Amino acid sequence: MQAVQATRFGDPAALELVTDLPDPAPGPGEIAIDVSHSAVGLIDVFFRQGRYKDQPGMPQPPFVPGLEVAGTVRALGDGVVGPAVGEQVVALSAGTGTGGYASVHLAKAALTVSIEGRGIDPALAVSVIPNAAMAHVALERVAHLAAGERVLVHGALGGLSAGFPGVAKRLGASRVVGTVRPGRLAAAEATKLPYDRIVDSTDLRGALGDETFDVVIDPVGGALRTQSLDVMIPGSRLIAAGNASDDWGHQVDTNQLWFRGITVSGYNAGAFLPAHPQVVPAALAAAVEAAAAGLADTDVEVLPFSQAVTAHRRMESRDLVGRIALTPEA
Repeated sequence: MQAVQATRFGDPAALELVTDLPDPAPGPGEIAIDVSHSAVGLIDVFFRQGRYKDQPGMPQPPFVPGLEVAGTVRALGDGVVGPAVGEQVVALSAGTGTGGYASVHLAKAALTVSIEGRGIDPALAVSVIPNAAMAHVALERVAHLAAGERVLVHGALGGLSAGFPGVAKRLGASRVVGTVRPGRLAAAEATKLPYDRIVDSTDLRGALGDETFDVVIDPVGGALRTQSLDVMIPGSRLIAAGNASDDWGHQVDTNQLWFRGITVSGYNAGAFLPAHPQVVPAALAAAVEAAAAGLADTDVEVLPFSQAVTAHRRMESRDLVGRIALTPEA
């Protein structure tokens, strides 16, 4: 099979296309997928850079990145009852280094969902369904979103953030507002994502006025996380879902949580989903429904595996609008 491997930790040039690897066979509880598309995520960049290399279970070179996969079922492992051979599916990778940048991917059946007959383009499906599923878990199980509540999403056009507005609307949110950096406001104006409004994240209080929120989704971190406390009311919940700011020294004053009567919770899907596997099927099903309803539409650029280095360089630039999906060489 073909695969893009991270041969070392470091810059994008660490990615190399290998074309002579053996095709893997599915084990018990696994599905072999003939990959049509694998989404490129910021987390793939972090893995390749080696940011988490000392954490238990993190992949070590050489490894295949890619946490989001779309394709057709190639074979079923023992005990798998579900999609038939040839059926279109989307899957989440377990993140152990045998990821989706490969022409054949072994996925856990429990992390796979069928999109057969739903009319969802596979490039779009791989770009939005996994993140929408993770958003569903964050909103329902961590934030405990109730019907009629208001949601604020930072980094509104990013891969993970883009999964939140459609899912929040389906869960009954009355209003969903996003924030972006000033340079992305023009792209925000053109987005198809179902935000009610997108504002400048560098002037949060000025842009929002007196508006407050019940739930804040923050994959950005840094100073923006602290500023978010000013747009929360007693009973509000902030979900810390990432650190795109790269500010690893930032801290939240817990006395402010006490005085304001608000909650800050961490949400890392890579840790949460394995600990609560029972939530995954419903989340994937909800994500498919959101995508089929047009609530997760975003721009997707498709590049061949041979341009994985280019894809990662563009991800590192942080100026990408929409998403990039890789596809095997013809």
